[in-house]
Amino acid sequence: MGTNLLGYQTTLAHRVDMSGVGVHSGEHVSIALLPAEPNTGICFRKLNLDGNGVEFRARVSEIGATDLCTMLGDPHGEHVATVEHLMAAFWALGLDNVVVEIDGREVPVMDGSSRVFIEAVDEVGLSIQAVKRRYIRVTRPVRIEMGGSWAEFRPYEGTRFEVAIDFDCPLIGRQDFRSDLDGATFRRELSRARTFGFMKDVERLWASGHALGSSLENSVVIGDDNSVINPEGLRFRDEFVRHKALDAVGDLALAGAQFIGCFASYRGGHRLNAAALKALLSDRTAYEIVEARDARRRARSAELIAVNAPAYSPWML
Repeated sequence: MGTNLLGYQTTLAHRVDMSGVGVHSGEHVSIALLPAEPNTGICFRKLNLDGNGVEFRARVSEIGATDLCTMLGDPHGEHVATVEHLMAAFWALGLDNVVVEIDGREVPVMDGSSRVFIEAVDEVGLSIQAVKRRYIRVTRPVRIEMGGSWAEFRPYEGTRFEVAIDFDCPLIGRQDFRSDLDGATFRRELSRARTFGFMKDVERLWASGHALGSSLENSVVIGDDNSVINPEGLRFRDEFVRHKALDAVGDLALAGAQFIGCFASYRGGHRLNAAALKALLSDRTAYEIVEARDARRRARSAELIAVNAPAYSPWML
């Protein structure tokens, strides 16, 4: 049915160490993915030079900015930026509890997709924990609009993404990605899709402190002649919308639990994704908290049962 329905929570079997460059900051940064106790969720721990750390829960309530990436914390103070590709990888892997230690202000971009993160975790594997996993099941439609863009959640027996983009660029134009999604589908259809940008925007982005670490090694770059500058070309014919769908998966992972339902958007981005998620979780009549009835095997939606839970709070799941 297209969702990551497992009965029990998971964490990493062992520590994972990675390093790279922040696509916007241009800074070299190292991260360590650490196993965590049940009900920890995903937690980013930014390590400072004095040895102390500042923690940010991977929750929509912690989002501080959505300009060109998703940032947790204070844009003018302590924060961790560009969390969406790593969060999408955690979603695809079915990872519930992880502490991400980071010595910089931005998650490394790696190759511009989620692929490298997934492969690194695959090397160490997961550990199943003896605590039931909970899900957010959409029970009625919730829709928001921003100018010519819109996004909505609606009930669906599975987890589905329907993402459409429409660029005034002949190379991109209108592209649609529509699919039920689970870990295997994400790996195959979305995980390798890279972030992208236009050469004509580079100077403006640099002036605003963005894209300082962007290169042909981690971004698809579109030249002034509307062609792809990268020597290897595109990984998918429609890589642009696939990356937007990857971003949506990562942004919606900030719900604090996987959702059961359909998410659809038109000309969306980080800001719209976050606003739609906030709209859903602020309406207690639009969702319910459920868990798998039989935790010993993968569950169908019919085997999910509602649990006695209060209104959603970012610390609950």
